[in-house]
Amino acid sequence: MATKHSSPPTSPIAKRFRGYLPVVVDVETAGFDPQRDALLEIAAVILRINSEGRWEREATHFCHVIPFEGANLDTQALEFTGIDPYHPFRFAVPEAEALHTIFKPVRDAIKRYECTRAILVGHNPSFDLSFVNAAVTRAGAKRNPFHPFSTFDTATLGGLAYGQTVLAKAVQAAGLPWDGREAHSAIYDAERTADLFCAVVNMWDNS
Repeated sequence: MATKHSSPPTSPIAKRFRGYLPVVVDVETAGFDPQRDALLEIAAVILRINSEGRWEREATHFCHVIPFEGANLDTQALEFTGIDPYHPFRFAVPEAEALHTIFKPVRDAIKRYECTRAILVGHNPSFDLSFVNAAVTRAGAKRNPFHPFSTFDTATLGGLAYGQTVLAKAVQAAGLPWDGREAHSAIYDAERTADLFCAVVNMWDNS
């Protein structure tokens, strides 16, 4: 839901991206088809501008997700991510609860920073957004804070700024740490993607 203002926003975040709040999202799934394959993990990183005027991570929100009824679980996808969808210690929640857990702090940040809507930031974000939108439809979730189709792509930004489009290589080219053993978890990938996005924006804004 858009936030209406009687006067122009004073928040530098709202001013920077035409009223949009960039929120970095990463999902882990049991395949490539958002209509058929299970959503297994979702992480969202809210960003802020610090006292020195530089973008940085503010907070990370995360859920393990129970596969929706009838969801396909591709064996190769599960081997790639290393996720056991039914492991007892995942403490996974249904899609509707996961979306609420992610969406509420995003909506709060939109209001706090005087923005009109969130825009999903991701590495090849059409994939992440397609799974979010499919889950929203299945769960009948209300007040989706994200723009339904516009995104910021760190694969493109990494290619422009550092000549690298693979997340691991772009992160390292930006001078940031990368641990391949932690990759392919939604939290780790979302936070590294957020660091990459902030590095690019900070480099541009301070050039």
